[in-house]
Amino acid sequence: MTSGAPPAPGTAEHADTAGRGPTRVRRELRAVHGLVHRDLLRLSSQPTHTALMLLQPVLYLFILGGGLAALIPTSTLGVGYQTYLFPGMLMMTVQTPAIMVGIRLITDRQSGYLRELLMAPVSRTTLLLGSCAGGTTVAAVQGTVLLALAGAVGLPYDPALLALLMAGMILASFTLTALSLALAVTLQRAEVFHMLLGVVMMPLLFLSGGFFPLDALPGWARSLAAVNPIAYGVDLLRRSITLRMPDRPAVSGIEWFGSPPPPALEAAALLGAGVLALVWAAHRFKRPD
Repeated sequence: MTSGAPPAPGTAEHADTAGRGPTRVRRELRAVHGLVHRDLLRLSSQPTHTALMLLQPVLYLFILGGGLAALIPTSTLGVGYQTYLFPGMLMMTVQTPAIMVGIRLITDRQSGYLRELLMAPVSRTTLLLGSCAGGTTVAAVQGTVLLALAGAVGLPYDPALLALLMAGMILASFTLTALSLALAVTLQRAEVFHMLLGVVMMPLLFLSGGFFPLDALPGWARSLAAVNPIAYGVDLLRRSITLRMPDRPAVSGIEWFGSPPPPALEAAALLGAGVLALVWAAHRFKRPD
């Protein structure tokens, strides 16, 4: 065979070539689609579990928010307390399913299911991307359920506002899912993962500005908030509300060197953190078990 001739059908060279190019891309994309579909099937088959995950932010929003609304004057926050609390509850809603992706990865490894999944003729990076895409999708779907309650806290059902809030939730869901996967591929035991989450998750929520303004915190706590991905998600959602409703100014949130960064820069920082976490997770995940 001459060096410029294509490989003959039936030869090893032809089979190797057929596995590359568009055929391989389609195979990788089908694997991602299959993993996303699996997560959506799990979501639809567990309505009780989904309802329980949504219960906590709903209770915070209407019981805690409703009780404190009578004590905190609107002039303090620029909006009623329930409206102020809403972005934080959206973040709480997407946070849980995003974290569950990391827990599921560890339990799949321990049960042996992950080893079977790795036998599929796709790359490990594709499997990780599929897990991230599935977790992001499920988190965004659950966030959309709570977003439907926007009118109950005084927000209009403005299509542009809802689109901005949805975009912010998707971005935050991706970053939290990627961070969860990065942690899961680093740790070997689900118990350690749960213990670490128990230690850090509530402080991250309280340092997000979701419950009270960040400028009410001491300086060291505001510095921690500046590297808290949940705080960036809350701030983006809250500033999206202000963008569409200028009469409801957002209280101060994330600050860089004493002033708030542009929303586009906040979104870029959140996206960058998610991409870096996913790259790190893919690097670790390529290592054989």
